[in-house]
Amino acid sequence: YFTTCGGMMWNWLVSGLASGATLVLYDGSPFAPQPASLIDMIDEEEISIFGTSAQYIAALEKEGIVPRESHKLTRLKAILSTGSPLSPESFRYVYRDVKIDVCLSSISGGTGILSCFALGNPNLPVYEGELQCFGLGMAVAIFNDAGQSVVEEKGELVCTQAFPACPIAFWADEHGEKFHVAYFDTYPNIWVQGDVGEVTANGGIVIHGRSDVVVDSICIRQQ
Repeated sequence: YFTTCGGMMWNWLVSGLASGATLVLYDGSPFAPQPASLIDMIDEEEISIFGTSAQYIAALEKEGIVPRESHKLTRLKAILSTGSPLSPESFRYVYRDVKIDVCLSSISGGTGILSCFALGNPNLPVYEGELQCFGLGMAVAIFNDAGQSVVEEKGELVCTQAFPACPIAFWADEHGEKFHVAYFDTYPNIWVQGDVGEVTANGGIVIHGRSDVVVDSICIRQQ
């Protein structure tokens, strides 16, 4: 995964050790010493699941890099994209120029929850511009301004029930005021993630962007 040990993705990755997986973490410029350095690493380390940012995928296309012609990518089964919404153009680029038989999964979670509200599933079809499904144990919905669950309409991404990775407080927030304002101030007892989302007719999810603070491309929250 292209991330830093100071970001949430490192904590998210650690659980993979329990399944016997080997983790490969890259912290630094993805374009050093050359634009395809991370793609080189996929071949060198025989990586099967490659995680990166949507911005990196877009940058590869802009640089005119065509990994399916320059690399083997034999072991690569899945590409995970996070940090910002993955554009339809980037979906097309991956399947056209990277690898046709890969599961491309745009994922969406949060620094605060160290998990995903919406993510990929290798058993489901991939639709351009969409995240495939909601996360297990996550009662996720898209709410309009009236607090109603909507489909094929933009709204706030919310979680209506407690979930396994739900934090209970902020550090040094003795009475919980900051925590409440950050996540529970919009709808009573409903977690608001701060993402503008939409459930599609396919049952997938489109993340249109942030509605509050910004999370950078390696998943560190910027207040």
